[in-house]
Amino acid sequence: MAAWPRDLWNNWSIQILVLLSLVLQVALFLFAGIRRRGAHPVLRFLLWLAYQLSDYTATYALGHLSFKGAPRDHPIVAFWAPFLLLHLGGPDNITAYSLEDNKLWKRHLLHATLQVLGAVYVLYEHVADKGALLRLASALMFTVGAVKYGEKTWALMRGNLDTIRGSVKKQPPAMHRHFHPRDTVFNKEELDEESLVRRAHSLFHICKRAIVDYPVIEDDAADGEERTTKMLFRVKLWRLMETELSLMYDMLYTKAPVIHTWFGYSVRIFSPFAIGASLLLFNLVGKHAHRGADVNITYVLYGGALLMETMSLLNALGSSWTFAFLSTTKWRWLRYTALCNERWDQFRRLVAYLHHVVSVGGGSRYRSRRWSRTMGQYNMLHFCTRSGSAFTRPLLGRLSKIVGLGLNEWEHYSWDIEMPSHVKDRITQHMRNMYMEGEGINSLGILRTRWGEEPLLRQGLLQGILKDSLGVEFQECIIIWHLGTDVFLVKSKRAAEEEASLDVEAIKVISNYMMFLLVQQPDMLPGLSQNRLYQRTCENLVNIPSHRRQSTGICAKLKNLLRLHDDPGSSARVADREELAKILYDEYKSKGFSHDAPRLPYVAKLAKQLLTMEVDGTADSVKLVLDVWTDILFYASNKCSRKAHAEKLSSGGELTTILWLMAEHFYQLYCEKNMKEEKDQLALQGQALANIQAGR
Repeated sequence: MAAWPRDLWNNWSIQILVLLSLVLQVALFLFAGIRRRGAHPVLRFLLWLAYQLSDYTATYALGHLSFKGAPRDHPIVAFWAPFLLLHLGGPDNITAYSLEDNKLWKRHLLHATLQVLGAVYVLYEHVADKGALLRLASALMFTVGAVKYGEKTWALMRGNLDTIRGSVKKQPPAMHRHFHPRDTVFNKEELDEESLVRRAHSLFHICKRAIVDYPVIEDDAADGEERTTKMLFRVKLWRLMETELSLMYDMLYTKAPVIHTWFGYSVRIFSPFAIGASLLLFNLVGKHAHRGADVNITYVLYGGALLMETMSLLNALGSSWTFAFLSTTKWRWLRYTALCNERWDQFRRLVAYLHHVVSVGGGSRYRSRRWSRTMGQYNMLHFCTRSGSAFTRPLLGRLSKIVGLGLNEWEHYSWDIEMPSHVKDRITQHMRNMYMEGEGINSLGILRTRWGEEPLLRQGLLQGILKDSLGVEFQECIIIWHLGTDVFLVKSKRAAEEEASLDVEAIKVISNYMMFLLVQQPDMLPGLSQNRLYQRTCENLVNIPSHRRQSTGICAKLKNLLRLHDDPGSSARVADREELAKILYDEYKSKGFSHDAPRLPYVAKLAKQLLTMEVDGTADSVKLVLDVWTDILFYASNKCSRKAHAEKLSSGGELTTILWLMAEHFYQLYCEKNMKEEKDQLALQGQALANIQAGR
């Protein structure tokens, strides 16, 4: 009985591998898009596993076919080599799982060359003498498989940031702002989704150049072309930024850069017909010498290949990238036939309808082009008032860490929230003022001041503890201001007033979000990592004299043991945080620097200064704290590395990435405004000179 798995593998190993390879391709085709908007860590892990296994399985199966034993016993299995090449090419909606995959395109090219040569060897050894029909059928499938495999390597090369940087340097100005969409305005002067996507394509050159840190062309609009100022008119900037970043995701992690070329379209038109012709030829081949199960598997492989390649053709022709391609083609008759007669629009609506029918739950076709609009939250006082009992530590978190999902203990105490609309409006207004006034940025669009300094300078408060609290390193500032803000809000009477409720909520949301980045996404922050300082500060908070950790009953302990996230909103947890904040303030407000707790005196003195300013009316402390946190958030987005922004797109994107791209567009508006003023000034000077000459 124990020998049956070995016998099953010995008799059916190649059949199992080929079918598994097909299943993995279908899984990638259906679920690769879940990471555009972020996904649960378990789902991301399963997608990563499918991505890795798809290559390993097809490669192993192709190597297995190279041995003469399997094809000799089952001659038809050698015919599966071209299908494995097609599987190695992968679906169009995923080429790279992470940005690092694009960097390894040369290694992938070598791997592809060896696999293609291996398939040639298998076909030559076992198919070349099996009849003209089978040879022709295998030649057609081999051509499709080899081209699609090579296309994946090309897409990896095109998705590399160095390659993108080289392409934008060579790209002529005429390729920017290249078409004029017929915008439709809905209620509240908001663009409909189709027009928004087209507008995003028009402005995509800003995102493309910014992601590789290459200067955006400031005045390259030819006669009759739209300027950025006009292209941003009546557009909801957040929606536009989300759409542009989704286009950048296409460029970095899918085959979009390769598909939407003459070669890419030709391949997609050729592939279904070639597979169909190969299927007809195979159907004419005699099957008496082959095992029935192998013949059936071959038909399953044909069906999977034909279905996926047909879907690939429909998706390519119905993509918004095709609109951009048609708008820039030099063949005027094609542009007129497809766009002016609205035939392409009708076809796109049909493809969109099919997507809506087959999608799970009937989701919108535009949903994947949007940021999830959730913000991670993490609060140090919440973490440090957790129960110290080993029994109540999150069991699921510990198990997930053991199996490699990487869920650390502090992730159990973090949570996600929907971004409040007033926080979004506040951030947008801050950025608009910063760029349109032009006082806080230099000629390259980079902030002149350090983090948090601009609001303090504006009110003449950059001195004393307010200056020292900003820290030497950026992440040190986040820790001090995060704790200082919590202590201030607990002690402040102004923060308890109803009219300040929205500002207080915005402060908490941004403060907790910056701590979330520091703890879980440190690569999204500029400067040196301060993980050791963070851990030491947590230890200092836990060991504060008179600090009493929460005591919970047996039912609460069991509940905490099994859940993934701790509830930050329970009354008991809020009371514990407030108590710790008050003890921290009373303990350190009059103490000087201490090596045992180096940051806590700064925290208490910062809160004390803010409370003093509130009492004597020096400034509105609540609004000042909100301004400082908004400036810190903006600094993080502006100074974060472009590579980190690009990497984060593979897992749904981050708020700071949205803000960074929005700042790039504001900077373009700022440059165009200055150029317009300069041109107007030159025109006035020219007119004055002409009047003087005419007077003479």
